[in-house]
Amino acid sequence: MEPVSSSSSTPKVFSSPQELSEVTAEIRSSGKRIALVPTMGALHEGHLTLVRAAKKMENAVVAVSIFVNPLQFGPDEDLDTYPRTMEDDIAKLAEEGVDMVFTPTPETMYPNGFRTTIDPGPLAKELEGATRPGHFAGALTVCTKLFSLTHCTDAFFGEKDYQQLILMQEMVEDLNLPLTLHPIPIVRENSGLALSSRNRYLSVEENELATKLSEALYAGRKAADDGLTAGEIRGAVFSYLEQFPEIDIEYVELRDARLGKIEDLTDTGEVECRLLLAARIGSTRLIDNMGVTLQR
Repeated sequence: MEPVSSSSSTPKVFSSPQELSEVTAEIRSSGKRIALVPTMGALHEGHLTLVRAAKKMENAVVAVSIFVNPLQFGPDEDLDTYPRTMEDDIAKLAEEGVDMVFTPTPETMYPNGFRTTIDPGPLAKELEGATRPGHFAGALTVCTKLFSLTHCTDAFFGEKDYQQLILMQEMVEDLNLPLTLHPIPIVRENSGLALSSRNRYLSVEENELATKLSEALYAGRKAADDGLTAGEIRGAVFSYLEQFPEIDIEYVELRDARLGKIEDLTDTGEVECRLLLAARIGSTRLIDNMGVTLQR
């Protein structure tokens, strides 16, 4: 079996978990690192930013997974309609100089069904988890499998899915997984809209409306910079969004950097926090977040 070369300009595409595992084990035995970028495809500049960060690692082979994971979707969510653009995705990854692409099917990833899953703990029942039960169990389960199959030493995640990132960090810590997670800042359009594969669902008018989400977060950040309280910061976000009744707000929350509740904070002075929101615009559900500094 020919090993993957980190200088290859065309990625080697694997669909078999067993073949991928054999090749990556050989790569690790040669002394190289493996940098993994897990995705569900429909790649955009945000994903490619993760790839470029992975490419900067020395002595590393870069692997990207493309898998629309059914375990992350609830019964009323968009599993069937989630955008799938495999040919275009692989072409983009070739341009970035990715070494390996993993494109399994649900049948090969879950040959025994959804028999064993990861329990992501209490945080997974809050924020996104309050309306998407089972979502984070699915995300952590598939990533645990991907970590194992790729033998990765490093994995790259965007801060756009901030709660997922924190839960991944907790899992790696709690289960003593032998890899390093690398958080990468949110990539935004010039309008401020956070890049997301689901932005494809938006009409031109809805896209314009969606830009108000980041503007609301910036209003919250300004309130924080002005030294206002946590309640006033959230209020600034709500006040801004009230101008746009077409936006259906699901939640606006201010949490500490690890998503603990602000009322549980014991720190004083400047505390790094995270302002998070979820909203529906038409039939599309969008999330966004932003770092803010709370004065206590």
